[in-house]
Amino acid sequence: MEPLPRIELHLHLDCSLSHKVVTRLNPAIGEAQHRATFVAPRKCANLAEYLMRAPHGFLLMQTREQLRLVVEDLFEQLAADHVIYAEVRYAPLLHLEQGLTPEEVVEAVDQATEECVGRTGIDARLILCTLRHYTAEQSMKTAQLVERFRGTRVVALDIAGDEAAFPLAPHKPAFDYAHERGLFVTAHAGEAAGAPSVWETLRDLNPSRIGHGVRSVEDTQLLGALRERNIHLEVCPSSNVQTNVCHSLREHPIDRLSQAGVSLSVNTDARTITDTTLAREYGELNRTFNWGRKEFLKCNLDAARNAFVPDEVRQRLAARLCAAYCA
Repeated sequence: MEPLPRIELHLHLDCSLSHKVVTRLNPAIGEAQHRATFVAPRKCANLAEYLMRAPHGFLLMQTREQLRLVVEDLFEQLAADHVIYAEVRYAPLLHLEQGLTPEEVVEAVDQATEECVGRTGIDARLILCTLRHYTAEQSMKTAQLVERFRGTRVVALDIAGDEAAFPLAPHKPAFDYAHERGLFVTAHAGEAAGAPSVWETLRDLNPSRIGHGVRSVEDTQLLGALRERNIHLEVCPSSNVQTNVCHSLREHPIDRLSQAGVSLSVNTDARTITDTTLAREYGELNRTFNWGRKEFLKCNLDAARNAFVPDEVRQRLAARLCAAYCA
């Protein structure tokens, strides 16, 4: 696909460390070791196996300088991938091993992001993740960080992790807190578990977006609810094949979801663990489903409409997309 502008809404910072930045953080890690430990196999048994790669990234992100270098590295990747707007997510409580407080972690990532936005012209916002295996207190702390940093690049709360292995109930108070304060909310669901997980997430957490959500295709009533409530799915095709949500891209639900009228965007999820880019994702969708400018414009416009930004930013992004794709 030609290098048209793109929006990415589902992107994990700590799962997207290039070998270039890893060698700066730990020169002992060669390219072969990076591929063996940071990049997951093309086909994992499940999400749990895939997530085993994540600690290799966040354990190298424990100081302000390390966090800054990783943010700068990611913006280099976004620029090469023709991304004009990105929402980058991470779990602040994973970065406390060398003495940083949660507030210092968020401040460091926010400052680095602000500098990169100014330098590159790529607009970006930050989403703070709690994790499925966290306690209710840890989730509440994460929600409070979103509130505390309101007005910075930090805009939303998310929950990630292995949905098949850990319950949702302990995290509901944190999401209630976010809603009471008018914060944006997204949530991972419908990835490692099926449509009932999406129903539960919609009922208990009330997000405006679902991370992945592709197993919603298993329930026609759920598809209707997603359309009626305008719930946007942050779809990550290659990641879903890799975590064994589906056997191959040909069997991936993204085309069926799009034809069913569900709002969705195309995302990488974890650029290093999945070893992908948006250019690769678009190319694979083009070859597999014959998606072209029309389909990619729609996905990007859906992403712009559902981005966690003020209306004027959405309109500016949409205008830029239309000017490029309709040229």
